[in-house]
Amino acid sequence: MSPVLQMEKKMLNELLKRPVIPVIVIDDANDAVPLAEALLAGGMDVIEVTCRTAAAPQALANIKKALPEMLLGAGTVVTEDQAKMCIDTGVSFGLAPGLNPDTVKFFQANDTLFIPGVMTPSEIEQGLSLGCKMLKFFPAGAAGGVNMLKNLAAPYGPLGVKFCPTGGVNLDNMLEWLSMPIVSAIGGSWLATKQQIADKDWGTITQQVKEALAKASEA
Repeated sequence: MSPVLQMEKKMLNELLKRPVIPVIVIDDANDAVPLAEALLAGGMDVIEVTCRTAAAPQALANIKKALPEMLLGAGTVVTEDQAKMCIDTGVSFGLAPGLNPDTVKFFQANDTLFIPGVMTPSEIEQGLSLGCKMLKFFPAGAAGGVNMLKNLAAPYGPLGVKFCPTGGVNLDNMLEWLSMPIVSAIGGSWLATKQQIADKDWGTITQQVKEALAKASEA
């Protein structure tokens, strides 16, 4: 196995140990480190900062510098410039709502795990053909929910693929998703809402993380 594939496999193995990935939208880069610290206080050492806002690049850089122990993910990576920014920042992994082969190959060429988004059998097969063993099922709720993924599990589960459902996943339904062997983790934006971040309500965020991890342990 090449050193590149070894590094990607190592990060994949680390993510497979973490059943919940917080999906975070940050409007003020100054909130990034306190937010990440609130997640860590709750027992969660992984974060996905979406590239939806102008503050995202600096937010990622701030977390990378202040909290190197955090598994730092960049989400909503949909442009070439965003992909380059992620690699320059040194993120641990990247994610996207869709599957762009060029983005997958760019991350792979830079020794960094990438998790593309899929919604159909054809997209799953394209992801597998690119060597992606972990795929983001998005938008999970609108794309047919648990029943849809259960049906997809029949042909693709034996191939070793794992899914991270995101979109419509919450504390009330997370166990339905995590009960499926094909699901390695769920992505959740409820763990730290934009309003809670704006209010700097770090204590509530820490408590929500604890509740999510406690429920995940029941799966």
